[in-house]
Amino acid sequence: MTQLQPARIHPVNAEWMRDHLGETLEIYGAAMGYPPSIVEARYGHAAAHTMRTGFQAVGAFDAEGVLTGFGYGYTSRAGQWWHDQVADALGRTRARQWLKHSFELSEFHVRPDQQGMGIGRMLLRSLFATMTHPKVVLSTPDGDTRAFRLYRSEHFVDLLRGHYFPGDTRPFAVLGLELSGDG
Repeated sequence: MTQLQPARIHPVNAEWMRDHLGETLEIYGAAMGYPPSIVEARYGHAAAHTMRTGFQAVGAFDAEGVLTGFGYGYTSRAGQWWHDQVADALGRTRARQWLKHSFELSEFHVRPDQQGMGIGRMLLRSLFATMTHPKVVLSTPDGDTRAFRLYRSEHFVDLLRGHYFPGDTRPFAVLGLELSGDG
């Protein structure tokens, strides 16, 4: 009986991400349950994300070198769509507390058939191991999902629950994690 080889986690740079947008967005669409039209519309946004200050990314690869999961983010700043949506909902004081000097985990996805195998946890920990930001913020569909349980087990706390972003009919949770006491 063949044993599954554990995923290999590697940092990937912005150029690699741009060159592999098709693969990453296929995983994004499958993991989020989005139709091809939504996935197609994300290409320009995802490419632009790779140019943002503080961009960091990791990929999970199987034994054949096939991408099975990825995560990326950058420094969250005023003027960025997600940042501004969340800042308005949090209010001035909490937005300053959580969004100033934070790393926005913009996309973080594992192929549905690979979920539940520890790949997400390895990706998160690998990404955070070299991070210099004192805080991480993200949004995820609000509910009892594998992703939500993973974030909770890694000590993320609620910033917002039941938040609706324009263009999506599902409620989202906005979560935060303090990596250090600084900031």
